[in-house]
Amino acid sequence: MTLSRILVAVILVFIASTASAAEKRLTLVHANDLHSHLLGFSPNIDYTPQRTGDDRTVGGWARLASAIERVRRERPGPVLVLDAGDFMMGSLFHLISREEAVELRLLYRMGYDLLTLGNHEFDLKPRGLARILAAARDRGELPRIVSSNAVFSAESDQDDELERLFKEGLVEPYRVLERDGLRIGFFGLMGRDAAQVAPFARPMTFEDPVAAAGRMVRLLREREKVDLVVCLSHGGLAPVRSRSEDIRLAEEVEGIDVIIGGHTHTRVPEPLRVGRTLIVQAGSYGRFLGVMDLVLDAGQVRLDRYELVNIDDRIPGDGAITEAVRAFEDRVDRTVLEPMGLGFQTAIAATAFDLRIEEDESNLGNLISDAIRWSINRYDSDPADPASRVVLGVISNGVIRDDILVGRTGRIAVCDAFRAIPLGVGSDDTPGYPLVSFYIDASELKKVFEILASIHPLKGPDYFIQFSGARVRYNPHRMLFDRVIEISLGDEETGYVPLDYSRSNRRLYRVGADIYNSTFLKVIGGFTYGILEIAPKDRQGRPIADLKTARVDADKRRDGIQELKEWRAVIDFLRGFSDRNGDGLPDVPERYRTRLGRQTMEASWNPYKLVKGGTWVTWLALALAAAVLALIGFGVHRFRRRVRGRS
Repeated sequence: MTLSRILVAVILVFIASTASAAEKRLTLVHANDLHSHLLGFSPNIDYTPQRTGDDRTVGGWARLASAIERVRRERPGPVLVLDAGDFMMGSLFHLISREEAVELRLLYRMGYDLLTLGNHEFDLKPRGLARILAAARDRGELPRIVSSNAVFSAESDQDDELERLFKEGLVEPYRVLERDGLRIGFFGLMGRDAAQVAPFARPMTFEDPVAAAGRMVRLLREREKVDLVVCLSHGGLAPVRSRSEDIRLAEEVEGIDVIIGGHTHTRVPEPLRVGRTLIVQAGSYGRFLGVMDLVLDAGQVRLDRYELVNIDDRIPGDGAITEAVRAFEDRVDRTVLEPMGLGFQTAIAATAFDLRIEEDESNLGNLISDAIRWSINRYDSDPADPASRVVLGVISNGVIRDDILVGRTGRIAVCDAFRAIPLGVGSDDTPGYPLVSFYIDASELKKVFEILASIHPLKGPDYFIQFSGARVRYNPHRMLFDRVIEISLGDEETGYVPLDYSRSNRRLYRVGADIYNSTFLKVIGGFTYGILEIAPKDRQGRPIADLKTARVDADKRRDGIQELKEWRAVIDFLRGFSDRNGDGLPDVPERYRTRLGRQTMEASWNPYKLVKGGTWVTWLALALAAAVLALIGFGVHRFRRRVRGRS
């Protein structure tokens, strides 16, 4: 009996040890949409990476580095560190990226194994991205990058430099990493929406991500014989499942084990499972770090554990990364800001309340749109000529990237103001969207506000617009593209006057916006079948073919156009406020503490309100509905006659 027990025990131990030997463990650490947020926020001036327990900031790459190193120490198996794109564009640091490759070099030092490219990596155009990649390579600090669906132009030479670097292997279509006897295959995708909002990637285009993914999976499974397939996807998730690109990718492409997502800034606390595919995403700006522990056994992949680590003041920052960030900050000061009379952490204003961006009228949106209108009028209008003044300043939520918070001191530093409005590059090849202005008629003004009332609900929060110089009421239950019911022009100081936005009002009104949003206004007619066609014009009513010619000149005494950058407009606007408490800093006025009533949604199913003041869009829809009803009635009538005839 004792011998039998001993034999059973030996057999069980053998089986267990054999099973254990067959199992392989792998940890995937991931982030996405870091957007050059090297410092903890908000505000940056509160961030103390060398100490814990003394600030409320989140994120910071020194803290990220410490969290990554802790995972490496704690896990017995291999650890791979990954990023799903948009590691660039979002703070003052990206102003020197073409020369210094700030983000790529730091990610290399932090031990990142693989990255993919997001739409914002192309904000400085293909040539700018080529310079960044080359700068990192030349310093020996370029992480591996995969991009599987980038397509270069055969006609234009504007992307030739970047294409050459792809061919040299600085960016690869896929990569196989071998760790502890495992072959792990990686590929990277630019999602559909990300490609649509990457205008500066032109002349490059991007292959359909589902088609590219199918091709990559077949290659990795059949040719490379990998044990695990991981997709770094800059496609993302959406509140509505059917609009979630990563979910669709998992549904339509069999053979992807893990999708590390980005683009939509979605915090996913537990992996989503679609079939055999695990989908994760770690929010944005380095506020979270995803840690996925996997077990691979006999061709099966099993999730053992997942954690979304909060990156905050409880984590001490890595000393080497902290010092490197300080050195880059000093370079931004010396090469970019000091010649402008600015400093990275120099306070330019003070606020007694938070300025936040919301999917609604917001105090930060009101302030920035006011800054746009004020700045263009300051540099490019004649006080004696009312028609030369900008009537409407417009910006979309997609361009406003961060809040401006009170923090411990209430001081607004240059770095914190810039982080709210950091995107773009101008025709002068310097960072920052330039402001442009043009004229449109009253009916086109209504179409601008239909973006808020009709386009935003279809396309999502990035399309929510903030504006200065108008008050608007709209009914979300009215016919699509005809939901605006009242527009008044003016401001809180001088009052508002109702606008006749019928086609009979042929007066032209001057509008100001950054070139990105202005381009969107110009092309919106294309995807609304001409219904919301807006044609920017000069003062004489002649169409503007190229919005670059509508850029605002910030210094007419110099030759050429000195672009008025959107971020400089906001900083100058803040600096122009009065100092109410005598502390030497301008104070954000109390009027910005709350909403100003510029946008009012009046939801009503009242039949009269659904059609009152309707344009041809509403009446055509009603006519079509009546025609359909008439046809149905005629069909029913004929059917009844036939039935009677047979009886």
